This record gives sequence, structure tokens and C-alpha cells, in this order.
Amino acid sequence: MRIAIFSFRKYEQPFLEAAARSHGIELLPIEAPLSPVTAPLARDCTAVSVFVGDDASAPSLEALAAGGTRLVALRCSGFNHVDLAAAERLGITVVRVPAYSPHAVAEHAVALMLALNRKVHRAFNRVREQDFSLDGLMGFDMHGKTAGIVGTGEIGAVACQILAGFGCRVIAHDPRPNPRCAAIGVRYVELPELFRDSDIISLHCPLTPATHHLIGADALAAMRPGVMIVNTSRGGVIDTRALIRALKDGRIGSVGLDVYEEEGDLFFRDLSESVIRDDVFVRLMTFPNVLITAHQAFLTREALTAIAQTTMGNVAGFRDRRVPPAHIVDTRLIAR
Repeated sequence: MRIAIFSFRKYEQPFLEAAARSHGIELLPIEAPLSPVTAPLARDCTAVSVFVGDDASAPSLEALAAGGTRLVALRCSGFNHVDLAAAERLGITVVRVPAYSPHAVAEHAVALMLALNRKVHRAFNRVREQDFSLDGLMGFDMHGKTAGIVGTGEIGAVACQILAGFGCRVIAHDPRPNPRCAAIGVRYVELPELFRDSDIISLHCPLTPATHHLIGADALAAMRPGVMIVNTSRGGVIDTRALIRALKDGRIGSVGLDVYEEEGDLFFRDLSESVIRDDVFVRLMTFPNVLITAHQAFLTREALTAIAQTTMGNVAGFRDRRVPPAHIVDTRLIAR
């Protein structure tokens, strides 16, 4: 069986190749992201694999289906970038990686917290220029502070454990409370209370119609002055323009982002010789209390191994008609 890998990156190559060999699958690496223009490159491939920045809209899926594709294997857990109604109409099965390494993403979220709090990124640049002054680098003890976790699935639960270990008072919000979190003393609250009481807010929820711009002007206004906000989930959970206004007003203490609403035109490529035309993103980068990484929270050896193995396992399962039900995105249910 042959699978076209869109948005193929060198860092994932050894992991994908090893997993493909173990299942007898042939890879067709395609560096370009999936789009209606690039979809014909996968002609005669029964399966394609896409990542978070790929365009799996109806036109792309229609072009894939015309070329014989019957399976879209996501190398991620989220599926908000896939037109599920179109997939159902075209008879395309969509599978995903429901979990790979929750530790990777949770640990990166906490790394952003520590770097922001202790101004590590600014201190690094100062010392390289032989500026050893400490003015402007003061942080706070995380011990004793209140951390609010929005979304306590696998990743959010690990974030709760880490922050509880730091001595934080951890509160959380999730429509489905996680018993693992409750067992370590996490208290579930409604969002208004979480916004009001948290010194640090970390977002670990999926992007759905209900969570789109969950952090908007009203939520930001309700937060404690000086709050730290960290987002390693999906960019669309935050209204970036409202965030910029709150940063300009001085209400927000610091922001750590590993995701961005319009990251598809920016992340996973080298634009160092280009002019960035996204004025909102450029404005965001001007704030000294904003730290942005380019969707790298998942990037550990353990996570890449799990992603590759699960993705190729899903493809082999489709071939052999034994895909784990938990890995199949129910297009009929979600499309309705």
C-alpha cells in the first residue's frame, strides 16, 4: 500500500520510514502542504497523511478522491482542519492519532511559563551581548500561585500534575472532569471563577465551535491583572486581536504561544529571508512579554515515534480492515 505524506519534514523522516517498513507500506514524501493545487500529487495513492497546517477542505478532498484516495490519516489528534461533511460525502475515511505524548506538550507549556516568568529569553540575549544587569528580569515564585487549566484531557491532566508538583493551587474547567485530576486535589470550577482567580492560565482544549475565541475580549477583561496566559492547544481558541488590545492596556502580564490563529501561512517553514505580511502576528512579536514558539510542543523523540507508529498502524488497519474504533473520526456524527 502506498501513502502520500503531505507537509513531510526531515525531522519526522526516520520515524515515519521505520514505522512504514514495519507495516509494509510505501511512502511518497511530499514537502508541500495539502491544498487543492497539490492534491493531484497523491494520484493513485489509496491513503494520504496530513498535518495540522494542511488544507483538508472540500476542494482538497474532492481532488484527492478523484485520484483514488480513500483514507486521510492525520498525524495529529485535532481534526478541525478537515471538512468532515465532505469526507463523508466522498466516502473518505478519516483517522487520527488520539494520543501520542501528553508529557511532550504539557512540559512545553510549563517551559513557556518558566521562561516567561523568569525572563529567560531576555536574559539569554542580554548575556550574549555582555549585559549582566538584572533590571527588568524579576519574576515570581510559582509555588503558592493559582494555575487555571482549561481542558483536562490527557495533556491537561499532565499539566495539572506538573503544576501541583510545583506547589501551585490548581483549578480547572472541563465539561467532563477527569478523576485523575480530582485525585491530586484539582478543583473544578466554572470559567468565570477560573478567569477571576488564576495567576496563570494554560489552555489545553480542542478547537471546536464552542471553544473558538474562548479567550476573547470579555474573558480577558474578567482575568486577574497581570495574568500569564499560555496556549499550546489551537490558535483559534484565542482571539488574537483582543489579546493584543489587552496587552496594550497592560492588563496581561505575559503570554506564551505555541500556536497561532493564522499559523498555516507561517509555521513549519523558514521565512528568515521573507517579509511577513501578517500584520497581526508582527504586532504580537513586538511585545517584550510575549514568547512565541512555532508549534513545537509535540517535538520530542517519544512523541514522533508514537505519531509515526500510530499513523502507519492506522493505514495498515485500513488496509486490513481493523482500524481501532477510537482512531476513526466519526464523520457522520460530527458532520451533523
